[in-house]
Amino acid sequence: MKDLIKNILTQIGEDPSREGLKNTPERVEKSLKFLTSGYHTNISDLVNDALFEDHETDEMVIVRDVELYSLCEHHMLPFFGKCHVAYIPKGKIIGLSKIPRIVDVFSRRLQVQEKLTTQIANCLNDVLKPLGIGVVIEAHHLCMAMRGVQKQNSYTTTSSMLGLFNDDARTRAEFLALIRGTSIPLR
Repeated sequence: MKDLIKNILTQIGEDPSREGLKNTPERVEKSLKFLTSGYHTNISDLVNDALFEDHETDEMVIVRDVELYSLCEHHMLPFFGKCHVAYIPKGKIIGLSKIPRIVDVFSRRLQVQEKLTTQIANCLNDVLKPLGIGVVIEAHHLCMAMRGVQKQNSYTTTSSMLGLFNDDARTRAEFLALIRGTSIPLR
């Protein structure tokens, strides 16, 4: 990869041997390996022993404002924002720290936000087999801010709703109200 990065530096008109760029190929390689490490993470190993039988918990569990950083698969430029995840248990709960870790696994791949949102929801649905899953991502895309349309203040919101979050309007409304910090609609 280092030779490819040196070639890119040359192609854009830089001198890869100048002082400030001497170690850039190694740094970029290390950075790209980290930013795409989600391809090499096994979900079963990640969840490990953090899945617990629990037949008493049957109310919504929300982990909100999970920071995420990913790379757009079209331009390999960053997009970043927050992910909000909720589920309604059906006999199993997951260690809360595993939810942001699952977000990271799918974020650390070349992505489009729409697919990322669905992958997180489907993964948690497969692992937990809950009554429902809701995932909302709000992100800023540097491919829109730095190039192309050049709109620095726009952001994109995507959602994936499964089970009760898709089938029951009150459940969906409760989730959306809670992540927005607004009052919960009366039933």
